[in-house]
Amino acid sequence: MDWVNALQNAIDYMEENLTEPLDYVEVAKRACSSSFHFQRVFGILCGYTVGEYVRNRRLTLAGSELASADCKVIDVALRYGYDSPESFSRAFTKFHGITPSQAKAGNAGLRSFSRLSVKLILEGGTIMDYRIEKKGSFEVIAKAERIPGGGEISQAEIRKLWQRTVTDGTIEKLCAYNTGDSVFGGSVAGICLDNPYEGDFDYAIGVSYHGGDVAEGLAVVEIPAYTWLIFPCTGPMPEAFVTLYRRIYSEYFPTSEYQPAGGLCLEVYPSDKVDDKDYRCEIWISAEKK
Repeated sequence: MDWVNALQNAIDYMEENLTEPLDYVEVAKRACSSSFHFQRVFGILCGYTVGEYVRNRRLTLAGSELASADCKVIDVALRYGYDSPESFSRAFTKFHGITPSQAKAGNAGLRSFSRLSVKLILEGGTIMDYRIEKKGSFEVIAKAERIPGGGEISQAEIRKLWQRTVTDGTIEKLCAYNTGDSVFGGSVAGICLDNPYEGDFDYAIGVSYHGGDVAEGLAVVEIPAYTWLIFPCTGPMPEAFVTLYRRIYSEYFPTSEYQPAGGLCLEVYPSDKVDDKDYRCEIWISAEKK
């Protein structure tokens, strides 16, 4: 299934279940994806998270119901996943700018957050640089942490992990393992090791491993054999990455013979000069032919 149709399937599933508790793992399965991968790409393409989309759609429907139907505020609150009238009132007022009671009284202005519909729009030819590399399995030595993913994926947790590896000397430990024949050419990689059957995922910061003692706090991780789509990225982080990811999923995959596979994504950094306007790095995405 191509990415455009897969994304629409997930959106349709969310819309059909707005009055039910939503499991993000189940949502992602409709997109043939893992929870982490789906939430990350959704956020990059849309500019808001899956959780924000669901909340805004629920509050839109709640406002319409209160304004047009003979219903109780508590019943509407419970229908759209709020445990109490107080929590519902706070969210409703923040979104609509009026209270639920004012909406129920009528003649009050409401806000609407429209349903998403995925469309492929061709606006003219653009050029994207990339290369395709088939690699057998290889090992990395890395600092890995389990990131909670049952709710909304937080990029802040990943940033915190990077900050810790710099301040506690872990990056120096990792760079000591780099050799001239490194898969990443002596660079350090951020590795998304998400599990397609769980909400949580493992994120690792590592380098190629070619044997030797494993320092305390590090682990050896095997990266399976894959075909990799490798996209060069130029510009300061994280803005350049966000722009490139958006182009990959909105321009490249919808019209390519390839689609993401396995949920693995590597971000390869040659240095820590990430604020440089000419900074160069790479995004590696495991892929397969459609």
